[in-house]
Amino acid sequence: MSGKIAARLAELGIELPAGNTPRGKYVPYVITGNLVFIAGQGPRRNGEMIYAGKVGKDLDIAGGQAAAALCTVNLLSHLATACGGNLDRVRRAVRIAGLVNCGPDFTEHAKVMDGASSLLHEVFGEVGSHARIASGAMSLPSNMAVEVEGVFEID
Repeated sequence: MSGKIAARLAELGIELPAGNTPRGKYVPYVITGNLVFIAGQGPRRNGEMIYAGKVGKDLDIAGGQAAAALCTVNLLSHLATACGGNLDRVRRAVRIAGLVNCGPDFTEHAKVMDGASSLLHEVFGEVGSHARIASGAMSLPSNMAVEVEGVFEID
């Protein structure tokens, strides 16, 4: 990978992993027109779940933010593949959606998802600004703490 965004990732100490393998009957991303839709990504590294459990019980807000950031690194991995290894092709982060594994009284979903949003802004600058939804779930696959999906515009 080369280019301005690759240099920015290196500057931030972020190495994109190989994309996580889908754990069901779906593909990791779909390109339609100039949009890339990336399937929900969990907080895995090299296939291993790093952040599991409920945010607000097993993880604090900072742990949830770290989980959301790791999910976003995994999103970027698939986005890089969709862009032929050139993340400079990204014109805009359009929207991300996040699910937070939490109990019924948890209300800090937006703070958790700030981990994902902040990372996109750090990597892409203003191009990383996006619309977003942050929701809670009583459980997530593999007991992951957070799951993040995204839509990006590319050239």
